[in-house]
Amino acid sequence: MTVTDLLSYEDALASYDPVMGLEVHVELGTRTKMFCGCSTELGAEPNSQTCPTCLGLPGSLPVVNAIGVESAIKIGLALNCEIAQWCRFARKNYFYPDMPKNFQTSQYDEPIAFNGYLDVQLEDGEVFRVQIERAHMEEDTGKSTHVGGATGRIHGASHSLLDYNRAGIPLIEIVTKPIEGAGVRAPEVAKAYVAELRELIKALGVSEARMEMGQMRCDVNLSLRPPGREKFGTRSETKNVNSLRSVERAARFEIQRHAAVLSSGGTIVQETRHFHEEDGSTTSGRIKEEAEDYRYFPEPDLVPVAPAREWVEELRAGLPELPRLRRKRLQEDWGIADHEMQSVLNAGALDLILATMAEGADAASARKWWMGELARHANETGTELAAVPITPAQVARVSALVAAGDLNDKLARQVIEGVLAGEGEPDQVVDARGLKVVSDDSALGAAVDDAIAANAAIANKIRGGNLAAAGALIGAVMKATRGQADAKRVRELVLERLGVQG
Repeated sequence: MTVTDLLSYEDALASYDPVMGLEVHVELGTRTKMFCGCSTELGAEPNSQTCPTCLGLPGSLPVVNAIGVESAIKIGLALNCEIAQWCRFARKNYFYPDMPKNFQTSQYDEPIAFNGYLDVQLEDGEVFRVQIERAHMEEDTGKSTHVGGATGRIHGASHSLLDYNRAGIPLIEIVTKPIEGAGVRAPEVAKAYVAELRELIKALGVSEARMEMGQMRCDVNLSLRPPGREKFGTRSETKNVNSLRSVERAARFEIQRHAAVLSSGGTIVQETRHFHEEDGSTTSGRIKEEAEDYRYFPEPDLVPVAPAREWVEELRAGLPELPRLRRKRLQEDWGIADHEMQSVLNAGALDLILATMAEGADAASARKWWMGELARHANETGTELAAVPITPAQVARVSALVAAGDLNDKLARQVIEGVLAGEGEPDQVVDARGLKVVSDDSALGAAVDDAIAANAAIANKIRGGNLAAAGALIGAVMKATRGQADAKRVRELVLERLGVQG
């Protein structure tokens, strides 16, 4: 089904209610793999970070990574989950070349964390609670590279290359309960949930959660049902979606695709699907297995995990400030209204503002530049704010130049324009473009005298007590100096020249 075959989004939601389930895989930032001592460092030669254990060779025995367990508990606690007093690993059996053991060591009916929730804030400030079914520990697969085809997928490829360096890297899979009641906002809820989860994971320090590098990826499960019906429809699962925007687009596309199939009398096939960034569409992958198809059974080579309650409470007490609480505190510290903070969040500017403050800028000026000039540039160029080619340190330097009186806002905007154009650091742009504020009396005096001489009527008004008229003379001086005059000093000189007390 192509994009043009879809039912319109409005018509789809008029006829059906969407039900979602989101499965997010988080690659933990441990130094070694989940069940062996192999390094997890990126960029190594293919198949150089393997051993008999992660390759599943006979006679090798796994040992659980303690930091992986600790990270799983921290994630569970931050998601308001119950932490299991006793849980164990299972073998999830399936046969594919990127699984060297032909099974994945995972958790099935006994996850380490379960029954939690995460509150997420939508763009208009509404808070939606997403219920968490479970968070469980497992290992990643190897990487298959399909060569010779047009799409990079196995179909049409002449051969495949396998790299098992990633096999065995610790993962936490976080599974939501069915997300109902989101209605027309379901795609937005999906995006907001993954965004909030990513911020939470980063705050915990257990992963960098960089979606573009595969450190965090989302499977979007979606089904439709007629309004008022309790039974869920047949679901599809769009696999390994790796950006926030793509999560939203995948959910929207599947809503429209399901609706088109159902409205035409067709039947939804339970299957996995691939997401395509270029047009936001999905295509069929393979028929989706049920749990029994994986033939789960307890992992005989690993002892159960039984976290001591004292340890769990120590970890709970040591949790950092979580993103939602941090945002609330910052809003109070900055003294801004709800809608202003929401604008910062919607623009993706919060971390950029904080990084700029860490470089010495005050909160107000950091917000002003990121939410003003830089947000405008991002909108005009169609880029994410974080991708704009200027650093928080450079923005802080511009702010410092303004605070020191070396630049005014108009000149500062020109400096930012130069940095964005690749002309160098702020100070280099100031020197190259000759943008520094002119505040020296000898340099300004002649311009002030010229403005008074050219505007005798206005000068007389000022002498008569109409101080507001000084704005016209100041404007004339600013024009003559290409906006580089210190406006405050110009006003003082105008009044001095005219013998008027300010």
